[in-house]
Amino acid sequence: MLSLIWAIIIGFIAGLIARAIHPGEDKAGFIVTTLLGIIGSLVATYGGRALGWYAENEAAGFIASVVGAIVVLFIYNLISKKA
Repeated sequence: MLSLIWAIIIGFIAGLIARAIHPGEDKAGFIVTTLLGIIGSLVATYGGRALGWYAENEAAGFIASVVGAIVVLFIYNLISKKA
């Protein structure tokens, strides 16, 4: 449970950093960006666990969370441009 809370907190910060790093114009607001960062952090955490990179009660690191947030933000931008 505590690892989930840490993943959310790190994801919040990672979402802000991903927005600053990701090139191009983002139409997503502050809340959407932070939610995408949290999703990216959770994807990095559970994806890392599935690949055996992290233990069961371990959250993804900060860099992995930022990378996950960038990937989720990139996918979001692709989907939102088509709509």
